[in-house]
Amino acid sequence: MPQGLAPLPKGPVRRVAFLGTPDMAVPVLRALVGAGVEVVHVITRADKRRARGNDLHPSPVKAVAIELGLNVSHTAQDLIDIHQQKSFDLAVVVAYGALIKVPVLQVVPMLNLHVSLLPRWRGAAPIERALLSGDEQTGVCLMQVEEGLDTGAVLGRSTMAITASTTADDIRSRLMEAGTQLLLDQLRDGLCEPVAQQGESTYAKKIEPAELCIDWTDSAEQISRLIRLGGAWSLFRGKRLKIHEAIVVDSASDAPGALRIDKATVHIATSHGSLDLRVVQPEGKPRMDIASWINGTRPTTGEKLSSE
Repeated sequence: MPQGLAPLPKGPVRRVAFLGTPDMAVPVLRALVGAGVEVVHVITRADKRRARGNDLHPSPVKAVAIELGLNVSHTAQDLIDIHQQKSFDLAVVVAYGALIKVPVLQVVPMLNLHVSLLPRWRGAAPIERALLSGDEQTGVCLMQVEEGLDTGAVLGRSTMAITASTTADDIRSRLMEAGTQLLLDQLRDGLCEPVAQQGESTYAKKIEPAELCIDWTDSAEQISRLIRLGGAWSLFRGKRLKIHEAIVVDSASDAPGALRIDKATVHIATSHGSLDLRVVQPEGKPRMDIASWINGTRPTTGEKLSSE
C-alpha cells in the first residue's frame, strides 16, 4: 500500500460513502442500496445550468440519491468530517469526474470501479479509446484510489471481448454490470488483497468533438469503430448527417465518401472497403432507417459525404 493511504478495511463492508456523477454510476448506487449496504453519504458534482435557461439541474447521481433519501454534498473534502462524525468502512468511487486530494485519501479508504484493463487506458475515456484503437478485449477493474491518475493497486477484474459489432454503449452496460457484481461480492465477503498494476500504461484522453467528424479517407473498419462510439457525423448537401449504424462490406472502387444507391441500400466508399448505412439522423430530424432517409432525401449515386 502506498505510504499515507488510509488502510482498506478487513472483513465484510456494511457502511460506505459513494462518489459519482453521470448516468453510468447510477446503477451502482442503486445496487448498493438494494443489497442492504448502508450508504451514509453521496458526493457528486455541483448542480449545473443546461444549455438553455437559468435553472440549476442536479447530476444523475444526485437526483437518484435524493430519491433514495440519501445525504448529498459536492466536495470530497466533506468526507473527512463525515467519517469522523459517523464512521463508515469505505468510500466507493464510480465516474466521479475529479481527482481526490491526498488529505482525503489519508483519512478515507477508497475503491474505484474503472472501466478498462489497467494499466491500459488510464484516464477520462477508457471505453472510447479501447474501441477506437481496435482492442480485442476490455474490462473493468476494482482499484484502490491513490494520488496518481488510475494508478492504484487492483483488487479484482472482469473482462469482455470487443467484436466487430460491439458499441460503446454495449461495453458500458456490460462492464458496469460486471463491475457492480465484483464490488458487491467483495463488500460481502471481504476485500481481496490489492495487487500492483503491471505492464505498459496508456492514457485515454477525453474525446474531442472534432474527433467525431468522419474522415472518409480512413478505412471502413476504422470508421465503423467511430460510428459504434456514438455521435459520428458527416456533411451531406451542406448539413450534418449523423450515422448511428453501418456495416462494413466489400472493398469499393469509388472515391472516398462517394455514395452508391441501390434500391433501399446506401453504400459509402472509404479508402479501404465500404460501409452499408443502416440508421442515420439528418440535421434537425429524428433517427431513421436508411430506406426512410432515401425516400425523404432522394440521394443519387455519385453524391458525396464530406467533412467540410
